[in-house]
Formats: sequence, structure tokens, C-alpha cells
Amino acid sequence: MVAMGGKGLGRLLAALAAALFLRAVAGPGPALPLPEYADEDAAERGGAVAGDDEGEEGEDAVAGGGGAVAPVTIRWSGVTCALSDKRGKTMRFLLSNVSGEAKPGRLLAIMGPSGSGKTTLLNVLAGQLAASPRLHLSGYLEVNGRPMSRGGYKIAYVRQEDLFFSQLTVRETLSLAVELQLPDSLPPEKREKYVGELLFRLGLVSCADSIVGDAKVRGISGGEKKRLSLACELIASPSVIFADEPTTGLDAFQAEKVMETLRQLAEDGHTVICSIHQPRGSVYSKFDDIVLLSEGSVVYMGPAKEEPLTYFATFGFQCPDHVNPAEFLADLISIDYSSAESVHSSQKRIDDLVEAFANRIPITECISPITILGTSKFPAKVGRKTLVKKRSGWWRQFWLLLKRAWMQAWRDGPTNKVRSRMSIASAIIFGSVFWRMGRSQTSIQDRMGLLQVAAINTAMAALTKTVGVFPKERAIVDRERAKGSYSLGPYLLSKLLAEIPIGAAFPLMFGTILYPMARLHPTISRFAKFCGIVTVESFAASAMGLTVGAMVPTTEAAMAVGPSLMTVFIVFGGYYVNAENTPIVFRWIPRVSLIRWAFQGLCINEFSGLEFEHQNSFDVQTGEQVLERLSFGGSRIGDTMIAQGRILMFWYWTTYLLLKKNKPKYQQLLPPTTVKHQVEQLQPAKERSI
Repeated sequence: MVAMGGKGLGRLLAALAAALFLRAVAGPGPALPLPEYADEDAAERGGAVAGDDEGEEGEDAVAGGGGAVAPVTIRWSGVTCALSDKRGKTMRFLLSNVSGEAKPGRLLAIMGPSGSGKTTLLNVLAGQLAASPRLHLSGYLEVNGRPMSRGGYKIAYVRQEDLFFSQLTVRETLSLAVELQLPDSLPPEKREKYVGELLFRLGLVSCADSIVGDAKVRGISGGEKKRLSLACELIASPSVIFADEPTTGLDAFQAEKVMETLRQLAEDGHTVICSIHQPRGSVYSKFDDIVLLSEGSVVYMGPAKEEPLTYFATFGFQCPDHVNPAEFLADLISIDYSSAESVHSSQKRIDDLVEAFANRIPITECISPITILGTSKFPAKVGRKTLVKKRSGWWRQFWLLLKRAWMQAWRDGPTNKVRSRMSIASAIIFGSVFWRMGRSQTSIQDRMGLLQVAAINTAMAALTKTVGVFPKERAIVDRERAKGSYSLGPYLLSKLLAEIPIGAAFPLMFGTILYPMARLHPTISRFAKFCGIVTVESFAASAMGLTVGAMVPTTEAAMAVGPSLMTVFIVFGGYYVNAENTPIVFRWIPRVSLIRWAFQGLCINEFSGLEFEHQNSFDVQTGEQVLERLSFGGSRIGDTMIAQGRILMFWYWTTYLLLKKNKPKYQQLLPPTTVKHQVEQLQPAKERSI
């Protein structure tokens, strides 16, 4: 060192200082370090992990699981989305020639009045626009200067509606998400530590042990649910975070807390894009960039602080002092429908502003990723590297999902209380109506009526409970499966097994009260068979409810379709129409009717070996004669149980196929020339523009 002399020592110190400076500005360390292999495991869920394609540095970083956010710059140009009417003759533009840019480390807000295309643009950028034959989507989308390909980078999408399993706590919800999304090789202590860091990072520590809740049970607040949604999405360390109206339904304080969280995520290196209607001033101040949309066209795109006010001031639109800039901008780009004159003047103002902004130099001209990032603190050289996902094994998924399904079913106190009360009440009512039936000739009809209403009541109770819950649960499952958290098979099997103890309790409760009150065949074995038949029927009806819930889009539709379908099975249930008198066209319906098989099993259990009082030769003397008249002669209870089991498996298999087939499908972004030709065929010549 001494031999170097003063100049050599000075050069060495200068080099060390420069190295330290470059390391300091290279980018912030991860505010939330991911456990080892988290990036690798999340590759398939979000697509590909950013890395260096030409060297080993990017690969080592991913394998090491440092958790650093891969910077992503998204640019879009000429994005046009048109919706044709049902006849396919006219076209309405949801987006028209929209261009823009979103950078890492910056919070971009898409603003505009209702119907301006905010959510449509957000869904297009996230690749989440629901597919429809009436939609025509075109434009260019680039990621880090390269043509965008689905799965090219990891994204998080926080939807406007927060859906969770209501009976799980915040910690349990997050822990199960981590268990399902991270590989088995990660030690449990690291998983627990990571969950704690997520809770702390998103400000959920105070409510970590509170249940999420729903409309029936009070749980965490709306802002806490929104932050929990963010926490679940951040497990995969996404490069881009999309949030659709994250402040909807929140008070001013909670809305600001949520936006502050998004602001911090942007500072950590994420590219954050959100749609928002009309934020308060303190929320608007957190935006770095904004896109102003009006009727699907861009009025302004750029920095959010002083630039938009200065820009619009050049056209004579001055923002008054002490006025929220967001309110000023919202009023400026909204159509005033108070009168015909105001509509005309506001429409002309917006058209002029759209044209003026379109005449500016496009911000999406060909610029290299290095130029876009400039002297940013994030590295400019970013490639892509697709990795193989290490999802949890089938049995591990099954046990985790079984645990979740059991907690959800066991803790659902309000639903269980209502079902138990209804079971007890219906049993008491039916028992009072059919109180202590004797062995007279008139009691034969009473017994058949009681067994029929018992089968109908059990099936309808299980069906209505399932169709009222499953459509919402299906939305959660679709989202989790889209992230690759688990397969469909473990989910359905775990749901079936978890609901057996709870689902069996209500038919048993019903049978225990009804059987002695009505004085049905008084033996223990007959009572046990009665309860077994209605229990299996309950599970079959619940499986049918799953199929209905998987077949229709909403709970309301499921509540309409389910009972209607059950009514058909009731008609052909063996009591109203004899199987021998059923028209040939409908002969297959009794064979698939769970009501019919339950009624048949209950009748065999009740009437076989039973003798009735008789005075005339034409009177019914034995229960076997009743079974012959019902066309149930020669059948056994075991046959009816097997048939109900087959029906149960049929509905579960149908549910599996429907869920497998009805995966969400998203609209593809086509080149503008392709869609332009389609639009020109639909639009009149004077309206043809794209």
C-alpha cells in the first residue's frame, strides 16, 4: 500500500467510492424479502421471471430467491376496443386509439367519469378482458421494449370486489395462500416468518386474528380486506400490480390508507396501475402519472403533479385556487347533461381536448428500454427467463384445502344455526301433522305423504344452501386456480369430505325428531336406515347444487334454476306419477331423480313387513301390497342407496367437467389492421374510423 504512493492510493479510494455509489443507486433492496425459491415457484402463475437472458446473473438471482422486483415498463399504443350490438350491425367504441406508458417505481392512475373506459383499459393491460364474440380488440402492447406475450412477466390483479372465505382469519387466509403458492421445500419456520412480514408490511398485524367476515358475520373492515387482497397477490413478488377501483366502498380514511400502500409498493420497485373515479386531494397527491379518459379517448397522459394543470391552462381552463385538482379534471372531461346546450358545449370541449392531445408527439414512439428508464434507480438491462413452476403435490393440496374447507364449514355459525333450526322446525311441524299414525287403511296414504315430504324437504334444504353459497365460492376458486395455486380434483374431493360431518348432522336431527313423533316402523334398525337414506339424499342434492352453481354465472340465477330442476324430479318422484304410467319419452327422468330413489328407499324401509287393519277383502293387508302398487316391489334398500351414490358421483363429475370447461377466457389483442377490417364492415362509411 505504501509502495503505491499518494496517487495510487487516491485512485483506489476513488474506485471504492464509485463502486459504493453505484451499488447504492442500483435500486432499493426488497422491502419484503421473499423466501427462497418464491420467484421460481411463482413463474407459472405470473408467467416468466425477469432475468438476464445472456448471462448467469439473472438466473442466480432467481434461484437464490432474493425477492427483488424485476422492473417492468409497459407501453401501449393504438388500443381500440369496440363492442358490436347483438345483431352485429353497429359498433360502440369503449376505447379509441388509446396510448400510454407505465414505468417501474411510479404509481399510474387511470381517471375519468363513469363509462369512460377506465376498467376496460386496465383489463386490456392486465390481459383480463373477458372474451366475447361481440368484442373487437386491437392495438400494440410492449413490455420493456419487446412485444408483449402472455406470461412474459408476473402480475397481480386486485379486483374491485374482495372475495375470501369468510370464516377464516386474516392470518389463516394468508398462511394458506403462502402454503399453496410456495414450494414444499421451504421450511415451515420461513413460511411463518414470511406471513408475519406480509402482515406487517400491509398493516394487518392488528387484525391478523380476526375473521374476514361477510354480509352475515361482521369481520374486518373494507380497507383491511383490500390490503389483504394485496397481500395475497404479493406472494409471487409481481412486477406489475393492477388495482381496479381500489377505493370503492371505502371511507376517506381507509381509501387513503389503501392508496398509501400502493404508493409504498411503487416505491419498492413495482409498476402500479390503478383505475380510480374521483379521488380526494390527499389521494391524488400520491399519483406519479395519470391517464385521463373521456368516452374511451385520451384527454391527457403524463405526470400528475403540476403538469396537467399547466397543460389545460394553455387552453384557457384554469384550476381555481384551493380546489382539488382531481375534481377540476373530472369536471373538465365530463359531459354536462343538465341541458341540450350544456351537452353540446361540454362535448365540443372534450372533442377539442382529445384532438389537441392526439396531435402531440406520441409518447410511445420506438424508444429503447434504457432510454425509457433513463437514470432511474432501477436497472435498465432486463430480459425474460421462463422457469418451471414447482407447485405443491396433489396430496399436499388436498390436505391444505381440506383444512380450509373444514374451518369454513365448522365455523359458519349463522348458516349452521339457521339450518339446524329449520331442520328441527320442519320435523316438529311434520311430526305434529302426522302425529302417531296408526295401522288403519287411511294411514297408508298418510305414511306415503309423510315419506314424500321428508324426501322433498331434505333435498330442498341441501340444494338451497349449496346454490346460495357456491357461486361466490366458485369466483374465489377460479381466481386461485388462475394463479396456479391448486388443481380442481383436490378442491372438489376436499369439499366433499369436509362437509360430511356437518351435512350429515341436519338430516339426522330431522329424522331423530320426526321418526318417533310420527310413530314410523318402530325398530332401531329401521330408524337407522331412515336416517341413512335421507343423509345420502342430502349429499346428492348438495352435489346437484354444485353443478347448478358451476353452470350459471350468479347466485340469483342458481336460486332460480336449482328449485326449478328439483321440481321436475319431484313430479317424477314416484308419488305423483307411477313409474309404469310415465310416458316413454320421460322414462329416464325417474331413474335420475334423487327424490324418487329416496322415496323408494323410505317406502321399502317403512312398508316391508308392516301389516294393516282390514275389514274387507279388497283392503290392503300388508306393506308389500303397497310397494307393488307403487311399482317398488322386488326392490331393496341397498339398490336405492347405490343409485343415490351414483347420482351423487354423477353430479360431482359434471361439476368437475363444468369447472374445467368454464375457465375464464380473455380477449386477445389483435393487430389494428385485422380489427379495422371488421369494424369497416359493420360501420357506415361516414363513421368508419379507428
